[in-house]
Amino acid sequence: MFTNLLKFILGVILAIAILTGSGVAVALYFMNRAFMPPPKPLFANDTPALKEEAPPATEVSSASTPKPTPTPTPTPTDELPPGAYQGRVTWPQGLSVRAEPNMDAERVAGVGANEEVIVLEESQDKNWQKIRTAGKQEGWVKIGNTERVE
Repeated sequence: MFTNLLKFILGVILAIAILTGSGVAVALYFMNRAFMPPPKPLFANDTPALKEEAPPATEVSSASTPKPTPTPTPTPTDELPPGAYQGRVTWPQGLSVRAEPNMDAERVAGVGANEEVIVLEESQDKNWQKIRTAGKQEGWVKIGNTERVE
């Protein structure tokens, strides 16, 4: 009878240990999943990370084809309004561009990290900057997330 009681107590202790261990394992799994950063968002104007391979070049005689003359393309700095300057996004996750200078405003675009923008003006409270993206989209971002490019 003593051995049966010992087996029962040992079984209860073993069951509690197994349930506790599996509960801790499940909790750690979900905690690790909850604290993983989300993947970086991709926008339509993003450049692909992998470059596509160019098709093999065909042999063409240079005497029969005319060479194109390069035309100078205007740089974005040529069309800057007064007081505006070139800037670069410094926030590593990129920025949300908003329609108005507040956090509740509609999100109209996004800019990636290290993307060049044109800083047009600052809000009166000096908390927001109005920018123009490479896609000519204008909107507001929090100040301190861009730096001036010389």
